[in-house]
Amino acid sequence: MFQEIDIHGLTCAEAKKAITQKISSCPKGCELRVIHGFHGGQALQKMVRNELKHPRIKNKILGLNNGETILLLN
Repeated sequence: MFQEIDIHGLTCAEAKKAITQKISSCPKGCELRVIHGFHGGQALQKMVRNELKHPRIKNKILGLNNGETILLLN
């Protein structure tokens, strides 16, 4: 199952909270596509790829598009 969240325009703190809430609502085995953008700045991308931690995140896959990251959830 796939889910998606777009965090364009959010601060890192707002984005982290929104992603955490979305993860909590996703079913087991879900792939969550996080659309963070790339050309408008890399703060959100770095937060998602390097700083975001959650016990349900099994793996992070860098999308072919630099503006997205896929979170594999357990």
